[in-house]
Amino acid sequence: MAERGGAVAALAARFREGKPLITAWCGIPEPSVAGLLAAEAFDTVTLDMQHGAHDFDSISRTVALVAARGKPTLARVPVGGFSTVSRLLDAGISGIIAPMVNTVEDARRFAAMAKYPPLGERSWGPGPALMLSGLSPETYLKEANGFCQTLAMIETREALAALDDILAVDGIDGIFIGPSDLSIALSNGAGLDPDGAAVRDALKHAMARTRAAGKRIGIYSLSGPRTRELIGQGFDLIALSGDSALLRAGAAAALREARG
Repeated sequence: MAERGGAVAALAARFREGKPLITAWCGIPEPSVAGLLAAEAFDTVTLDMQHGAHDFDSISRTVALVAARGKPTLARVPVGGFSTVSRLLDAGISGIIAPMVNTVEDARRFAAMAKYPPLGERSWGPGPALMLSGLSPETYLKEANGFCQTLAMIETREALAALDDILAVDGIDGIFIGPSDLSIALSNGAGLDPDGAAVRDALKHAMARTRAAGKRIGIYSLSGPRTRELIGQGFDLIALSGDSALLRAGAAAALREARG
């Protein structure tokens, strides 16, 4: 049975089921790329505005293609891009990942843009989201704070130190770990080691604190085996590589088969 609120509300509904979700990660701003990945067994699709080439226009043209597969779409905004959050939710995005949320003040600004009063300051105008959700305006207003998910990225020493306070902010639904940036921060810029011991220790800490707060935790993964490992550790949302990497891997595999 389809979730109440359709694909727009599906992310929160699937989080409540307690099963780990694997998201495709798209930086290529061509809507058909996300549409093709949504046709595979991914649970959701994430569109990247920080390091990917997506912008509001490409995202607004992509959401319906993913929703046609009955799947929710997330978006990662640029660093400090809180002003884009409400527009993306209006377009039908189900969850926002905000990078470099290092302080309680960052978390509060993020939550304010994603949640309607009295929890936040989101203004009214969710035309496409209303159409995709099938909800009445009154019902959308009443329920949106629950199904429009906010994930604050934890990727610095400062963020780790403030983790409990960030998780305690009303309107922050969970966190998302950026292991590459976290490895750079933990090594003071000495190297890139997203699967190293320092990051793994930080992940255990982040998992324990997030579970204590009763919230969600996601992470980026570079490979299938690492994704299986992260599922076993209890992560709620795992991004499996990226569209460019998957395209290259598929091409390389096909060429190996063709050339023997």
